[in-house]
Amino acid sequence: MRKVLIANRGEIARRIIRTCREQGLGTVAVFSDADKDIPFVREADEAVHIGPPPVPHSYLNVDAIIAAAKQTGADAVHPGYGLLSENAAFARRCQEEGLLFIGPSPEVIAQMGDKLTARNVMHNAGVPIVPGCKEPAQSPDEAAQLASEIGYPVMLKASAGGGGIGMQICRDEAELRQAYQSAKGRAKAYFGNDAMYIERYVDEPRHIEVQIAGDIHGNVLHILERECSIQRRHQKVLEESPSPFLDDDTREKLCSAAVQAARAVGYTGVGTVEFIVDGNKQFYFLEMNTRLQVEHPVTEEMTGLDLVAMQLAIARGEKLSFAQEDIKAIRHAIELRVYAEDPVTFMPSPGTITLYQPPQLEGVRIDDGVETGTQVTPFYDPMIAKVIASGADRSEAIKRAKAAMQQFVLTGIKTNIPFLLEVLEDEQFVRGTYTTRFIQERKQKSV
Repeated sequence: MRKVLIANRGEIARRIIRTCREQGLGTVAVFSDADKDIPFVREADEAVHIGPPPVPHSYLNVDAIIAAAKQTGADAVHPGYGLLSENAAFARRCQEEGLLFIGPSPEVIAQMGDKLTARNVMHNAGVPIVPGCKEPAQSPDEAAQLASEIGYPVMLKASAGGGGIGMQICRDEAELRQAYQSAKGRAKAYFGNDAMYIERYVDEPRHIEVQIAGDIHGNVLHILERECSIQRRHQKVLEESPSPFLDDDTREKLCSAAVQAARAVGYTGVGTVEFIVDGNKQFYFLEMNTRLQVEHPVTEEMTGLDLVAMQLAIARGEKLSFAQEDIKAIRHAIELRVYAEDPVTFMPSPGTITLYQPPQLEGVRIDDGVETGTQVTPFYDPMIAKVIASGADRSEAIKRAKAAMQQFVLTGIKTNIPFLLEVLEDEQFVRGTYTTRFIQERKQKSV
């Protein structure tokens, strides 16, 4: 590995460039017309234009990305997160073109990319799964029959889904029948696959995920967990590590189940096993993300490890450089995602950033992709920065997170910074007793 093409954009492209530079690796950025003036393009050693702003014509244009790698002599491709990062066909194409794909094998990506297949694989491996159907529900009648067998409330989900798209809670048959066709249509539009499945809805749900890493020599380890329950529209807004909800016994069982899941599919690379955990600390497999997560910095700040460096090492064929007993939570870390969005409606707020001054504080890390003058376009995800605050304990991390939010200067567009401050000051958050219904319940109280 000498030169890495980053098949992504924005803050994650900058993040990958940073570790590649530390390791003496060359970097290639690819960019659309909309991104020609944002920081990651000039920070890479080389940059190649790959098309107009819409993602199908640029960041999802596999031919253009492969051509950019060939043109610049890149010998490896890092997909970042989102976009092509969990696209098995892209990983396979990289292999066919003689490019090292920094991630798991195409076969594992394909297997875990279909949620129904993943559920069945995990069930066969002895990893707990939420009660649900084994095959897609082909019609509203079949969905209603399956739901009556599973028991209401149920969660209707797109088998190929992600980001909360094609996903809905149904509390009775009328809700299920109404939701079925619209969810199916959205799944077809977003993923090209309208297969729908049903599983029981878990009460008092918490979304907790475990970071895992596996090398080609058969070593698989967990790097502890992240609490990701503060979400809007099934998309994460704030994450923290360790989880304030888990006790040591549940943590050990949860992390062991994640390693078991990774071993079951022969996982190589850095990935995440996501679980839903109920109020009684019973946990169930949700999905496996075969890539770097947006929230990977909370794990890095908690443990002192560099997960991108780990990805590069595994891709080069190296053994994991540490043992399970070496993994320790040496700090508490909280990540807040700053979005260009209305803090009340959560609707995107594109525009030009007229002043951008992120906080510079002890114990606060900023991963961002913008600067003063950056045009935030409607073409891409509206996340513009991640603020990661860490401290000796949770209370110190919260204190630093609040100070960072209070000192963050960002004008010209609406942002969710006021909302993030409200979360940090909320009693339920401070106690660590929140569930995935936290934001929804806060909105209901304010009506």
